[in-house]
Amino acid sequence: MHVIEQTSVGAPEVLQLTEAPMPVPGPGEVRIRVAAAGINPVDAMVRAGAIPLLGDPPFRVGWDAAGRIDALGEDVTGFAIGDRVMGLIRFPEQVGAYAQFINAPAAQLARIPDLMTDEAAGALPLAGLTAWQALVSHGRIKSGQKVFVHAGGGGVGHIAVQIAKAHGAEVWATASAGKIETVRSLGADHVIDYKEQDFAASGPFDLILDHAGGEHVGRSLDALKPGGHVTTLLDPGEEITARAEREGKTLVWMMVKPDAAGLTAMGELVRAGQLKVLIGGSFPLAQAAQAHQALARSPLGKIVLTV
Repeated sequence: MHVIEQTSVGAPEVLQLTEAPMPVPGPGEVRIRVAAAGINPVDAMVRAGAIPLLGDPPFRVGWDAAGRIDALGEDVTGFAIGDRVMGLIRFPEQVGAYAQFINAPAAQLARIPDLMTDEAAGALPLAGLTAWQALVSHGRIKSGQKVFVHAGGGGVGHIAVQIAKAHGAEVWATASAGKIETVRSLGADHVIDYKEQDFAASGPFDLILDHAGGEHVGRSLDALKPGGHVTTLLDPGEEITARAEREGKTLVWMMVKPDAAGLTAMGELVRAGQLKVLIGGSFPLAQAAQAHQALARSPLGKIVLTV
């Protein structure tokens, strides 16, 4: 089978198409014939050597996958050969989702809604679960809350806007000028051009999803109500963490986890017409390097490989 592998870290061109043996599913695993694999910023950071999640190369990046089950390991229940499934697989361990076939723990998979495309299903898991866990699992979002999402046109942000709206929140988001109307069309009640306005002036907010970490979280704390909650995706640092505690505000630094239940819940939103995944670019497997280049240009929505 064909896979994308790298023998050194660096620019997108280190991603090379090569051949590998077909995987054989072990106990509790299924083998997926991959139809689409989502590309995320963490993929690019690991590829470049900025985050050593997988140790030294050679290794294979990619954790998002969607496709059909074509083989079952022992002790697998609830799935059958031919089922369409999607998942965030084994993150942050190596899985190598940029491939024609992969093994996946059945417990980390969810069924793909009938009307959802392979590309959207492949693009949803990591970004969608990041948004879901930030707002629902950690943030305990409630109807009527005033919720702020940074980068509402990005991979995580555009899904977070829709999740917040589906939960009955008043949704605020930032976006670049070219993405504002799209973010508004996804359900944001108020969209701020981050180059022109200070988002903190629009607070106070009950719940904020912050992408930047570090001192940027301090601005999110400025915009937060007493007793409010910020979920950040990068290390906020000891000083900001201590400040949040002093001010009686909840600050959680999270790393996304595989979560079949969360994916299933988002699948229900897709079925209900309350969630759609925007595809900002689609590339064949052999063009993984070009896909990573497209990701670096801050697309609207997600970049995906089709296999």
